[in-house]
Amino acid sequence: MSGTAAAPLGRLQLASFGALGLPLAFAALPIYVFAPKFYAGLGLSLTTAGAVLLAARVADGLIDPWLGAASDRAASPSWFIGLALIPLALGMLALFNPPAGISLALWLVAAVSIVTLGFSAASIAYQAWGARIGSATQRTTITATREAFGLAGVILASLLPQIFAPTVEQGLPATALVFVLLLALCAFTTLTRPPATATAINPQLTMPHGTAGAFASLRFRSLLAVFALNGIASAIPATLFLFFVADVLGLEQESGLFLALYFISAALALPLWVRLAAGFGKRRTWLASMMLAIAVFVWAYTLGSGDVWAFALISAASGAALGADLALPPALLADAIEADNAGGTEGAYFGIWNLVTKLNLALAAGLALPLLEWLGYRPGLAGAGAALAAMYCLLPCVLKFLAIIGLARLRL
Repeated sequence: MSGTAAAPLGRLQLASFGALGLPLAFAALPIYVFAPKFYAGLGLSLTTAGAVLLAARVADGLIDPWLGAASDRAASPSWFIGLALIPLALGMLALFNPPAGISLALWLVAAVSIVTLGFSAASIAYQAWGARIGSATQRTTITATREAFGLAGVILASLLPQIFAPTVEQGLPATALVFVLLLALCAFTTLTRPPATATAINPQLTMPHGTAGAFASLRFRSLLAVFALNGIASAIPATLFLFFVADVLGLEQESGLFLALYFISAALALPLWVRLAAGFGKRRTWLASMMLAIAVFVWAYTLGSGDVWAFALISAASGAALGADLALPPALLADAIEADNAGGTEGAYFGIWNLVTKLNLALAAGLALPLLEWLGYRPGLAGAGAALAAMYCLLPCVLKFLAIIGLARLRL
């Protein structure tokens, strides 16, 4: 990247920068995993919920390149992120506190639009900021530190709802309030002690320049295609997780514990993936993690009612594979930006990156939920369990295998 070389960050600096990753990752679980079942429990049909989430997420994703370019032009990433956190906090409170007598579909559209606008702006600027700080050799460590805090946030988000109430859905309003408090604390920690950047932010950059430059890079497009396939493979089971646990395994009361086990395993495996990436390379290490994910997750299709220990083992092993998914792709993207000599336009790259992430989640909600309903599945009712299991377990394995083929052929 262009600009002055940056000294490696100390442990305190790494922790201070990574702290904001906790509430941002905390937010993602309620927005993308809990919201469909929460609104279905209030009476909104799966087809309507899926359509609303698909439309809202596609619209939100389409503005991500503009948000990325705006963050590139911002004089200070900390101020840009701080402003973005306001709609994130307000939107989260609104999402899980719909007032009585209002159209659930309209409230869901409005709340999701507000919360995802703030989430997107803050996440893109934060990721781009991370690509600008520290030394090149420390890039995976910076990403892994941020994701370690993120995993702590996801673990909290998975456990808190059932601490506050008997079921996840009942505990979400209180969880949203705790989120706002954590967001304020972690934002203060990160934004008041900003690390120095290795690349200057160019205030003359425009959105077409940054986005066009990213799309012109064959290296970036190839990496993005692999990321998209792997992302869809992860988004489908994320969307269907609560339904699978409740109606195939019959273990709805344990859903929070399974999620916590999954993300704790990812957090524990992060240092191992960082060390393997240093020794064998990021691409090979990511390939190994994908193979591990398929080898363990495909067995979930064979499970049935009451298989608590088998699903716990699958959750732990596939969670360990998730650690590589979190740490390595953003580090590979930062490497690609450096190879493209595109310092100062990181926001544009991460804007497109986040757009693809949103489209993955939108497709998972907008296609998987209506398709399941068309096949006869209804939450809480018997029937179509085989269709739910196949969509939850087998389809993601096929998509991840295609991602493996693409990554194996990728040359960065």
